[in-house]
Amino acid sequence: MFERYAQYERLQFERPHPRVLRVIMSNPGKLNAADAVMHNELASIWRDVDADPEISAVILAGAGTAFSAGGDFAMIGRIIEDFATRARVWKEARDIVYHLIDCSKPVVSAMRGPAVGAGLVCGLLADISIASKDARIIDGHTRLGVAAGDHAAIVWPLLCGMAKAKYHLLLCEPLSGSEAERIGLI
Repeated sequence: MFERYAQYERLQFERPHPRVLRVIMSNPGKLNAADAVMHNELASIWRDVDADPEISAVILAGAGTAFSAGGDFAMIGRIIEDFATRARVWKEARDIVYHLIDCSKPVVSAMRGPAVGAGLVCGLLADISIASKDARIIDGHTRLGVAAGDHAAIVWPLLCGMAKAKYHLLLCEPLSGSEAERIGLI
């Protein structure tokens, strides 16, 4: 059933309906933090989904009680220390954004618990973004000492306005799912 997706390690797949694919981010014991493997897979999955004639729509979720806890600290350490890793991850980050936007299948994100980093990129760029009332949405980049990137600097102001985007992106101010809905982020 999922032969097309057999190469994926950190992404799991379910079929809640014959033409719907549920993509589940899974990094057990780490609240689905995006390690190097998951980050690469999030850059690739959208092209595979787009090319799959058996899929009409996608649901993106996180395993267990978390959507995604952001970047795995081991991966972040390698990004800091090694230029080749940094260049590869930058390219993947770009590909996550472009490939998701270019995907012709509608994507619905189902965020609960922490929603941070690469997982959050996908969650907010989905065609329909849904979050539980107590989801904890945080961009997280400035907490690491880097500017908000990937999607955030462009998409957040479009969704919730420049003032709110600056506030939450520059201060790493968390948003509940309820607050994210109220300001138009989801």
